[in-house]
Amino acid sequence: MSKGPRYLLVSLPTSISPTNDHDEALTALRSAISTDYGTVFPFNIPEFKIGSLDALVQHADDLAKLEVGCEGVVGKVGDALKAILEGDEEKISQQKTANDKPAEAYLKSFHWNKVKYRVDKPLGELIDTLQKEVTSIDDDVKNKYNQYNQLKTSLTTLQRKQTGNLSNKSLTSIVDPSFIIQDSEYLETHLVAVPKQLTKDFIKTYETIAPMVVPRSAQKIDADDEFTLYVVTTFKKHGLEFVHKCREQRWTPRDFKYREGGEEEEKKEVEKVGREERKVWGEALRLGRTAWGEAVMAWIHVLALRVFVETVLRYGLPLQFVCGLVRSTPKLVKKARASLDVSYSYLGGNAFGRDKKGRVKKDDSSTSAEMQAAGQLGDGGDYSAYVCYEFEIQ
Repeated sequence: MSKGPRYLLVSLPTSISPTNDHDEALTALRSAISTDYGTVFPFNIPEFKIGSLDALVQHADDLAKLEVGCEGVVGKVGDALKAILEGDEEKISQQKTANDKPAEAYLKSFHWNKVKYRVDKPLGELIDTLQKEVTSIDDDVKNKYNQYNQLKTSLTTLQRKQTGNLSNKSLTSIVDPSFIIQDSEYLETHLVAVPKQLTKDFIKTYETIAPMVVPRSAQKIDADDEFTLYVVTTFKKHGLEFVHKCREQRWTPRDFKYREGGEEEEKKEVEKVGREERKVWGEALRLGRTAWGEAVMAWIHVLALRVFVETVLRYGLPLQFVCGLVRSTPKLVKKARASLDVSYSYLGGNAFGRDKKGRVKKDDSSTSAEMQAAGQLGDGGDYSAYVCYEFEIQ
C-alpha cells in the first residue's frame, strides 16, 4: 500500500461564496475540509478556447484516456529507475523531481506552462501535443532501458563464464591445447563436465554409451566443488550420438574450440562490455530522471485540462470557478471527500437521489452508467456532485 500523499483536484463554482468572489470561494473550500483530513492549496488553471459542446464532450473522453496513459508512463519510468538503482529508495527519491523540485512542491506551485502549451491554441491541439509528448517519453525510456538491460545481461553472462562452475564457465584458461585433437580426419575430442557424485558411473560407462568411443581415452582435466571435467575421444561419425547420450546421463557436454590468445580476448571482452554497461547505466539514469519529471508535468497539465473541460460542462458559462489542490493521505482521503460531499452535494441538483440528510446517494444506478461514460464517477463508481479527480504520484 502506498505511504505517500494522496491528492484531490477540486473545482467549484465561485457561487459557493455569497459574494461570488474567487478568494472567498477558495476560503470556503478550505473551511469545508477539516485540517485533520487534508490541506487545501490554490491551483491556478488558465482559461482556454472552449469550442462547441460536442467538442468538449469528446475532449473529456480523450483526456480521461490520456490521463490513464500519463499515470502509466510515470509508473513505468519509476519502475525503470527502481531497477537501475537496484531498489535503493533514498537514491530513487532523489531522482524523482519535476521542474527541479520534489513533485509535491511542483504541485503546490503549479503554473500552466504557457510557452510549451499555448493557451491560445484549441483544446484539441493541446491534447494532441500532450499525447505525442507522453508517447515520446515512453518510447525513449523503453528503448534506453532495453539497451541497458541487454548490456547488463551480456555482462552477467560473460562474468558467469569467468566465475561459474565447470559446467558453464569459460574453459579457455583451463584446457591445455595438447588435450584437443584438432586436425584428424576421423577422430574428435569431447569435453564433458560430470557431477561429482556421478564420476564413478562415468568412468564405468562412458565407453559403451555410444559406438566407437576410443577405449580408455577419458582424461581428467580439472575439478571444482561440483563437477569434474573430462576429455573423451570418439570417432567423428558417432560424435553427435555420444553428446546426446551424455545429456541423457546428466553429464554436461561442453563446446570448446581452442583459439590462440583466447584467454586474453575474453578478458578484453569483459572489460569492453563492462565499460559500455556503465556508460549506458549513466545514460539510462539521466534519461529516467528527466523523463520522470517530464511525464509528471505532462500528467498534471492533462489533469488541469480535464478539470477545465469538466468545469465548463458542469457549471456552464460564463466561467466563474475556483480550483484547489487537496493534500491528504490514503487513509484520510475518503473522509476529505465525505466532507466535500456534505458541503457541496447540492451542486448535483435534482437529477440524483438523496439520503435523509440531503446528500447525493452513491448508488443511483439509473444514471451511474451515463456518468461513468462522461468521466463524472470517481474511483469505485462514486458520483461527485462537483468536479473532483483523485490521484497520487508514486
